[in-house]
Amino acid sequence: ELGVARGAYQFEFDRMTDGMKATDGGASMQELIPAVKKLWEGDYAHDGEVWQFPTSTSVPKPTQKQIPVWVAARSPESHEYAVANGCHVMVTPLMKGDEEVESLVQKYEAAIAAHPEVKQRPDIMVLRHTYLHSANEPEAWRPAAEGINKFYRTFDAVFGNKVEPVNGFIDPSPEEKFSEREEFTPESLHRTAMIGTPDVVVERLRRYEDLGVSEYSFWSDNALSHEEKKRSLKLFIDEVVPNFVK
Repeated sequence: ELGVARGAYQFEFDRMTDGMKATDGGASMQELIPAVKKLWEGDYAHDGEVWQFPTSTSVPKPTQKQIPVWVAARSPESHEYAVANGCHVMVTPLMKGDEEVESLVQKYEAAIAAHPEVKQRPDIMVLRHTYLHSANEPEAWRPAAEGINKFYRTFDAVFGNKVEPVNGFIDPSPEEKFSEREEFTPESLHRTAMIGTPDVVVERLRRYEDLGVSEYSFWSDNALSHEEKKRSLKLFIDEVVPNFVK
């Protein structure tokens, strides 16, 4: 399977596309996905608005006849593009609550309704920061929520493209920058991110299932230690996944 997104950080575009604006990444991605599918089939030359290359091919060829492609989508236009091009949809509500998941699913359903010519219904995957803890650790949510807060502050610092990374890393933006934004507080992230005991997580995932979500992506990038992430993932595998095995 192949997952594709347009990119988020200007510093990536400065290095990979000779300074293309990050905001133009969507057009580049959308032109490339059909081209990649053609390259998997055999010889193909491309003369597009963004990309041009002479006859090329994929070596070795994929053994699958159909390769699932997932497109990261937020706007209605991105959902429509994915559905129209036979791709599955991956969405993330970021720091928003489950009402955002409902909104994203509505965009996905609207895109499907707008393209009745697409006979095979695509899947929709939700990517969400996830951390599980046992029931006898009532305060275990706080380090996880604080770690996710640090993740978003680091994202903000890199996205701003105003500070040069040192040895590949950059310090997070200061907490004061987000002092007026409720959605970034640990208490809010405790409610919105997938943080809780296995029972709590199962209940929320059932709601996603009822909305029509077909896959869930466990996002472990939360600034916590490897051992803490490993413990959380093990709880998910042992006590959540069995509830969804068909």
